[in-house]
Amino acid sequence: MLQKRQTDIIDFIINGGPKSSKEIFEQISNEQSYATLKRVLSDLVERNYLKVQGLGKATRYAISPTFQILQPIDLNVYFEKEIDERVIIESFNFELLTDTLSHNYIFTENEIQVLTELQSKFSHNVSQLSESGYLKEFERLAIDLSWKSSQIEGNTYSLLETERLLKDKETASGKSKEEAIMLLNHKEALDFILENPNYLYPLSIAKIEDIHSILIKDLAVERNLRKRRVGISGTNYKPLDNEFQIREALQLTCDLINSKEVVFEKALLALVLISYLQPFNDGNKRTARIVSNAILINENHCPLSYRTIDSLAYKKAMLLFYEQNNLSSFKEIFMNQFEFAVKTYF
Repeated sequence: MLQKRQTDIIDFIINGGPKSSKEIFEQISNEQSYATLKRVLSDLVERNYLKVQGLGKATRYAISPTFQILQPIDLNVYFEKEIDERVIIESFNFELLTDTLSHNYIFTENEIQVLTELQSKFSHNVSQLSESGYLKEFERLAIDLSWKSSQIEGNTYSLLETERLLKDKETASGKSKEEAIMLLNHKEALDFILENPNYLYPLSIAKIEDIHSILIKDLAVERNLRKRRVGISGTNYKPLDNEFQIREALQLTCDLINSKEVVFEKALLALVLISYLQPFNDGNKRTARIVSNAILINENHCPLSYRTIDSLAYKKAMLLFYEQNNLSSFKEIFMNQFEFAVKTYF
């Protein structure tokens, strides 16, 4: 979270418009030196909370266009308010796709460096594995991902029961047939990606529909893009309900992801935007997690299992993006889970 002197600076600029470092120092010194203030301002710029305008004596600090989507928000504090008490962005925000996310970065240089160093460790580890060793490790990750991804959607299989099902086709007693199918479909989708690592490059609507079709096979879920309204429990956010707008938004999402150069940004955007758009009647978050991992795998990056993420924390981070278009909690989840995956598998 931000320190008080950082929030004071941001509030001062929000309320008064772009300011010079001298104006900020005179208003918010907090007994700190001018050199310290300059370091704080540089840090806020590096985090993409502030942007620099002008040069020399004309330099001013202004709120960054990405501040709203990147500013840290405490999930526990945010969800202290009940659903009808929260002031939210109730409808789908097209400007995220056409402006905010297309013209700005969502990871800082330091964050990219951290992720890149982890990726280098993964690449080194994989280089030491035989093909069979790699496949064994991928299967271990696939079991964990199938279990956690399904658990987030309410599946009651335990991790051990999931392993028995996916390895030995042994269903768990007292569980529904649909729960077993959901897990098996996850494994089939991951196997498909492993066999066709560049299938989703470049990303397209048809290819996302193909992944969704694998995930909902033999389940009572309609294929292809939805043509009717869907509601999301726990929030007053309303996804698009016009099939032509849904297709337009998904195409813009594909274009945005394809335009990005940093693979981590591609993967995170796929993870949140497909879920946010809700292009299908069901299976949206499952599809988002597989597509996101497919992007990583296509670039020879470590996929994520999400094994250690609390399902409620995942849902809250997603709801925060739905309601405030804020990525801070989900970016933290992504980075933590990437680190976990690199240190746990392969």
